[in-house]
Amino acid sequence: MTNLTGQERSKYVQSMFTKIAHRYDLMNRLMTGGQDIRWRKQVIKLARLKPNASLLDLGTGTGDLAREALLQEPQAKVTAADFTIEMMRVGKKSGSLQFSAADALNLPFKDSTFDAVVSGFLMRNVTDIQQALKEQYRTLKSGGRIVILDTTRPKKNILSPFIWIHMHFIIPTIGGLLSGERDAYNYLPDTTENFLTAEQLAARMIAAGFKKVDFKRLMFGTIGMHWGEK
Repeated sequence: MTNLTGQERSKYVQSMFTKIAHRYDLMNRLMTGGQDIRWRKQVIKLARLKPNASLLDLGTGTGDLAREALLQEPQAKVTAADFTIEMMRVGKKSGSLQFSAADALNLPFKDSTFDAVVSGFLMRNVTDIQQALKEQYRTLKSGGRIVILDTTRPKKNILSPFIWIHMHFIIPTIGGLLSGERDAYNYLPDTTENFLTAEQLAARMIAAGFKKVDFKRLMFGTIGMHWGEK
């Protein structure tokens, strides 16, 4: 699955998220032990929203980051964008948001539209990471903030065997039982292990034009939180 490229991979990812949309939020809670809730709070804090700021939650899924943004800054103008309609349809059941169908590689927004662009577990799924970063840079205002939450390739350490078991056995087993789509939860560890390291993603952000880029690792080095500004 991770060997797919271009349109083939895009169609696979879209189909996969369509199938697991009804169990996506539950699986996030289970896979992370509920830590993803805390991470999303940190993402929005790093976005440094001011009253009436405009924010794009790209790859919004069911809208968790977008809702957290409105909790922290109720006056913010939040756009929740994704290319999987079913994910957004599930998200609408949890409350109204300004949803928008959007491809991360060709965003339907004008230059310098947003004060902040955030994403949660998007970048490892795009077929062209550099193009996705360029599009986020283009749609940000000067001085605007980018914050990326995603899996990252973990460094080898004493916990590596346990991390491997969790990713390659526990997650696919639970995911398969709850969603009926075990393949989708085999995709997760595969994309994590084949994704960029935290340092590599930071370098890509700098290459796209972002400044003051930094990051931190979470959850035994399997999660990365990156930020920077235009």
